[in-house]
Amino acid sequence: MVCSLSAWLYGGDLIKPILQVALDLLELDRAIQIALEAADGGADWIEAGTPLIKSEGMDAVRELRKALPGKKIVADMKTVDTGSMEVEMAAKAGAKIVAILASSDDSTIADALRAARQYGVEIVVDLLGVPDIVKRSREVEALGVDYLCVHVGIDQQMVGMRAIDLLYKIVDEVKIPVAVAGGIDAASAAEAVASGASIVIVGGSVTRSPDVKRSCRKIREAMDAALGGSQKRERKSMDQEMMEIFREVSTPNISDAMHRRGAMRNISPINPGSKIVGKAITVQTFEGDWAKPVEAIDLAGPENVIVIYNGSGQISCWGGLATLSCKIKGVAGVVIDGAARDVDEIRDLGYPIFATSVTPNAGEPKGMGEINAEITCAGQSVSPGDFIVADDSGVVVIPRERAYEIARRAKEVEKTESRLREEIKRGKTLSQVANLKRWEKK
Repeated sequence: MVCSLSAWLYGGDLIKPILQVALDLLELDRAIQIALEAADGGADWIEAGTPLIKSEGMDAVRELRKALPGKKIVADMKTVDTGSMEVEMAAKAGAKIVAILASSDDSTIADALRAARQYGVEIVVDLLGVPDIVKRSREVEALGVDYLCVHVGIDQQMVGMRAIDLLYKIVDEVKIPVAVAGGIDAASAAEAVASGASIVIVGGSVTRSPDVKRSCRKIREAMDAALGGSQKRERKSMDQEMMEIFREVSTPNISDAMHRRGAMRNISPINPGSKIVGKAITVQTFEGDWAKPVEAIDLAGPENVIVIYNGSGQISCWGGLATLSCKIKGVAGVVIDGAARDVDEIRDLGYPIFATSVTPNAGEPKGMGEINAEITCAGQSVSPGDFIVADDSGVVVIPRERAYEIARRAKEVEKTESRLREEIKRGKTLSQVANLKRWEKK
């Protein structure tokens, strides 16, 4: 498919699509450094993102204009009112393109267009949150805007929405260039270009990278390779994607994504360096009664974690034979609010067991308790099917109904920390990178 920008500029001849990098940061100095690296990596347009504009005002646009005189600066104003005023201030600050929300009234868009023509800038209309994007796209095109942007917001991305799916709906319905934004990486950038996107807008996959230039170049190369081709790819299921992310991120990443919640208390690994990811099979038992914990092995598989409330730190409900049984069956791991024993055997087996204590004392298999009821384990409520992730930092419980969202948010936390880590390696302290004094509560 020939991308719409190609046809718009050169009557159908294939040219490179535009790569736009969105700087959705809070600190201007960090944004400028990342913008310079992105420009070296092949970014065509640089966007002063809405968070940056809210934090730094029009100085964000002014300073980016100074730092990158050869690049188009996009001001993502997300205007919904006072169209002329906001376009004028962005244009005078040095922006060449100004973003307005499609949910704005037609009068606001018309007013913005009048100001844009007066000050020599262009208008992109962002379709974020619009229920009927085909209808609204046709309407704003008729008003005379320069570009449309298909955009899936961060919170929408976290629950599985994809900008590419929306792009398919409108790319052949309008004649003006269409941009795509929201969770774009190298693979989805290629798919977007092959599917007709004229402008690909990337954010976190570049700005949170420890090597911005390299990440930007990788996306640029993927876009160029896809020009005029077909890159529609088979998408992983949400479950597959979620499990892959949980295996990649740490329990601190997940806890941060849950606003510092979800962590069990005083649980530690018997085999340091091991990790567990899986769905909970819950066991309620008492004072070392090991019947129900062992019976739960019969119900568990490779996707499961057995989560046990034992009720005692001095009498064990789990030992070497149960561990061997789990390992042979392929169960993902075991978490115990209580004691385990036979630590030497468990370590020899290399199997992931997490417990609050160890003891040589065993209880009796009396059969009290139940399997797959809601339990409280080390201070956290756990229901059957909740997701459990455990590593050397501890154990977190992720409610099953929010598991995909939490996985995606944890990945964003990991990306942010990767970039901060790189900036610390370059010589800044953590307080300087995080700009703590500025953001302390007054």
